[in-house]
Amino acid sequence: MSSTFRSLRVYNYRVWAGGAIVSNIGTWMQRTAQDWLVLTQLTDHNATALGIVTALQFGPQLLLLPLTGLAADSLDRRKLLIATQVGQGILALGLGVLTVLGHVQLWQVYGFAALLGIVTAFDAPVRQTFVSNLVSEADLPNAVGLNSTSFNAARMVGPAVAGVLIGAVGTGWVFLINAVSFVAVIVSLNLLRVGELRREDQSSRKHGSLLEGFTYVRQRPDLKAILLMLFFVGTFAINFPIFISTMSVSVFHAGAGEYGLLNSVMAVGAVAGALLAARRDTVPFGVLIGGAAVLGVGLALAAVMPGLWLFGLTLVVVGISAQTFMNSSNTIMQLSTEPAMRGRVMALRLAVALGAMPIGAPLLGWVADTFGPRWSLAVGAVSGLAALTVGLLYLGKYRQLQVWVDGGRLHWRMGEVGG
Repeated sequence: MSSTFRSLRVYNYRVWAGGAIVSNIGTWMQRTAQDWLVLTQLTDHNATALGIVTALQFGPQLLLLPLTGLAADSLDRRKLLIATQVGQGILALGLGVLTVLGHVQLWQVYGFAALLGIVTAFDAPVRQTFVSNLVSEADLPNAVGLNSTSFNAARMVGPAVAGVLIGAVGTGWVFLINAVSFVAVIVSLNLLRVGELRREDQSSRKHGSLLEGFTYVRQRPDLKAILLMLFFVGTFAINFPIFISTMSVSVFHAGAGEYGLLNSVMAVGAVAGALLAARRDTVPFGVLIGGAAVLGVGLALAAVMPGLWLFGLTLVVVGISAQTFMNSSNTIMQLSTEPAMRGRVMALRLAVALGAMPIGAPLLGWVADTFGPRWSLAVGAVSGLAALTVGLLYLGKYRQLQVWVDGGRLHWRMGEVGG
């Protein structure tokens, strides 16, 4: 088997991955249908309302951070994942029934988004760290990359299927199909060979352990730099529901099918970025820097594209760079963190990356409504370049980065790792 897919040799990882991709397809179908429902059926192309939905769905990542990280470190991860998958399935079923019956209102979508945010706040860090129970430490970068490949392969399929189904049977049935998709991952979790799961030292529940993750990160300049970069990217640069939906509807006047395809086109780039990550045995900090740089430039290009398909072409570049950045931050932080602290550090990472979205989403929605969708993309581009600046400053201070031009060529070198 190719080294790119070596983690699939492991039975438990193979079973988990099979169930996860089915559920991920359903999740992307629901995200696409929910955005379309808010933007075209419950409002008159109101990007601010869509930003509020995004804020409610991702806000709990930040608000519940101490509890979610501690849960990922202290509880049985497999059982916790089963509980969160059941919860997400029930919420998808409820929203689907309301929509199919024609009773759904905007405030109800807000409520379901908030409840889903609470459930996924517990699901995300344990899902990120559970992979370390499935494979060896040596295969962890590969498994993280394959997880992202699965998530983004689903991102290629899900929105395109949702676009077709929205036109054929309506948004409500998309939510119901997503509810059924959670059965696959629940079954896969029950089929795992529990005795073969890798065990890690469980954190004790002593007083003050909720704050240990913050204390640990505060002593690590590299982790602090990555989290600040994630804050810039998460707040404004990866609010793709705002960017793609407003450009589709307000600038290019596209239908549900074209909207779904644009999401899938960007996912092509994300899959390519994830596969590249899966091939790496190590992830240098420079890969993170490069991802931020290309993301900023890609968003700037997307902001000025004159036509739908040229816009879609730039989304491929955006997808590759965004996935490179997010995967690199994930792998670097997991591999450089002590196993007993991994759940809390990853919860902090997710809280910054996804919890920042509630800050940026309403603001980007307001920018799109007030100045136009292209300006919201410009804000995202600036935030990507701000993340680049943070990374370069860290390398200059702690890894003695030196850059110079000689003979018309750019040269650089770094000293020993200092933090």
